[in-house]
Amino acid sequence: MRWFRCSCGHLEEDLHLRPRAGGVLLFVFPTLLRRLTPPPPHLLPAPWQGAAQTAQGTRAGSRTASRDRATRGGEAAAAMSISSDYKSSGKQITAGNTTSAIVQLNVGGEIFTTTISTLKKCNGSKLYEMFSGQPKLRVDSEGRFFIDRDGTYFRYILEFLRSNVVPTQSVQDVYREALFYEIDPLVKQLEDSPLIFGEQVGRKQFLARVPNYRENIEVMIRIARAEAVASRRSNVIVCIVRTEEDANKCHDALNTLDTDKDSVVKFGPWKASPSVLDLLDCIKIDIEAKGYKTLYQPHVADKGFRFKSYDFFYKFVFTWW
Repeated sequence: MRWFRCSCGHLEEDLHLRPRAGGVLLFVFPTLLRRLTPPPPHLLPAPWQGAAQTAQGTRAGSRTASRDRATRGGEAAAAMSISSDYKSSGKQITAGNTTSAIVQLNVGGEIFTTTISTLKKCNGSKLYEMFSGQPKLRVDSEGRFFIDRDGTYFRYILEFLRSNVVPTQSVQDVYREALFYEIDPLVKQLEDSPLIFGEQVGRKQFLARVPNYRENIEVMIRIARAEAVASRRSNVIVCIVRTEEDANKCHDALNTLDTDKDSVVKFGPWKASPSVLDLLDCIKIDIEAKGYKTLYQPHVADKGFRFKSYDFFYKFVFTWW
């Protein structure tokens, strides 16, 4: 018979302590079947103290492992919740829109993957404004940011932002997109390319000196469409004069034409080096840029006219089918 002080401080009798395999203590109560808190190791006999300490260490380790598993389980549940929120809301998670965040773009149906820092590389551009702070864009059904623009040439814009590569193909189309997105460094480099330089500095500067050039192009198209009824081709007569002297001669020559003078479209005069043929090429280029098929040739007036009519008059032929 041994006496043992329980956890509440009272002495209990008829308590038999029997060590078992594995260092586990078995508490037996012959007269009273109730559960007592195991005694502290220092109150046990020396042979049993090591076993009790081992048991306590095992239980403490189990409790720590349980807490770790619960923590990891909570983190996993939180991650699953975030993923679920992302899928259900259809929005991209951009880590607070930091510059290293990866985003997907849907540009007119073309899908691109890049980073916020790439899109914001050009300060002051539309892309910079779109992705500064909270993105100001709609998203598609997959949560990708949507830009309602033709995506065919956006890859050239993205390539320039990534590595400063200036495209050498589809230059005019890329130039138009660079103007839209306001990528000024790309705009300036494209304007130095031979194609854009020739268009901007050469042709457009010349046409700016031809009075009413754009308006006359529209008049030509309206006349051609009016004459297209039940016809395969339409003819539009133009009078092109380079100097004021030519303009006076053209005015006199109009009286000899076998056509309505009001349907003759007059171009010029201008003060620049390009010739009449240069202007004719410009007219053809701009009409065909609108989707029409046309060609030009000298227009011959009635015989006996004192001036050669093809010095001033030309006929543009529009083919419809």
